[in-house]
Amino acid sequence: MARSFDVVVIGGGAAGLMCALTAGQRGRRVLLVEHANRVGKKILMSGGGRCNFTNTGTSPANYLSANPHFCKSALARYTPADFIAMVERHGIAYHEKELGQLFCDESSKLIVRMLVDECSAAGVDIQTGCSVESVSQGDGGFQLRTSIGSVSSPSLVVASGGLSIPSMGATGFGYQLAQQFGHQLLPTRAGLVPLTLSGKHQQRFADLSGLSLPVQARCGKQSFRNFMLVTHRGISGPAILQISSYWQAGDDLRLDLLPGEDALAWLLEQQRQRPAAELKTVLAEALPKRFAQRLCEVWLPNRPIRQFNQPQLREVASLLQAFPLVASGTEGYRTAEVTLGGVDTDGISSSTLQSKNVPGLFFIGEVVDVTGWLGGYNFQWAWASGHAAGQAV
Repeated sequence: MARSFDVVVIGGGAAGLMCALTAGQRGRRVLLVEHANRVGKKILMSGGGRCNFTNTGTSPANYLSANPHFCKSALARYTPADFIAMVERHGIAYHEKELGQLFCDESSKLIVRMLVDECSAAGVDIQTGCSVESVSQGDGGFQLRTSIGSVSSPSLVVASGGLSIPSMGATGFGYQLAQQFGHQLLPTRAGLVPLTLSGKHQQRFADLSGLSLPVQARCGKQSFRNFMLVTHRGISGPAILQISSYWQAGDDLRLDLLPGEDALAWLLEQQRQRPAAELKTVLAEALPKRFAQRLCEVWLPNRPIRQFNQPQLREVASLLQAFPLVASGTEGYRTAEVTLGGVDTDGISSSTLQSKNVPGLFFIGEVVDVTGWLGGYNFQWAWASGHAAGQAV
């Protein structure tokens, strides 16, 4: 005999937990199933174990989607202030790190505990280590065969996430379910991910691994100013993770190595003040010393700065402000923080997250084609989309 619920939520991540507690608070009998041995695994590892749980500056402009308007409704109805209110109600201390990013003072475990406590108070039944073997639809709604037995429900919420970080249990299950019920998928790829270099490009940087510097990374019309980190295999750091969501193989990627500076004016001033200094010495004032040396070994002539005429200094300035970075690929889903693409929003209501062609079926969080920037935006989409569905189931 199948156990029956008002709502079944597949996936115990940020969006699934939010949806479950919201529906439970409305008096719904909710079952949340999670195939891993605990809920909130990505929450636990996020923000270096401190969980960057939202961003106070969240707006629709911080998201990538084939339909940039889709996220507006849910984000407007559940704001960062709404989530902060819950955090404060549970007495969780937090701080703003930079650019509106809020982190726990202590541990991301507190956010998971808060969500589980809210689910518990709302009577949500959470089952971990529970795999879904099949889903079908009949007169009574949805029938699920799971490792804990058969379950039925008129409402089914798919919150199973994307493909990023398979070591945390990520699978394509949500995408398969979407296709089973006639939904279109947009191509998926790794987002917020380090970029790899190869051949001579990699060789030129390999021994600078661990070196960090502020840059403005540009790809097409998009740019991000933050730190870049040189790695054994390529480049990472916040500026690179951000631009990686916009970059695809073959795209032109440029770095401004002196962000916020007029490089030519700065070089002319250096030439006036210290004409005898070599270019690598001058550049080491503004860049890490080893990085400045490498620029002068490979890309720039190194000689006393007085020996450069203005056209030559203009060439140096051009390279510093639009340094060409030839990436060969990304580190892939293994280290990606998010998955771009996914369930096409054309088939989903933007206000309720319900399927337009299968009543009672909902898609929330990362499984949907809505991807946030680095800095708490993906969690805010999880909270907002989970809340919107939780109000509608």
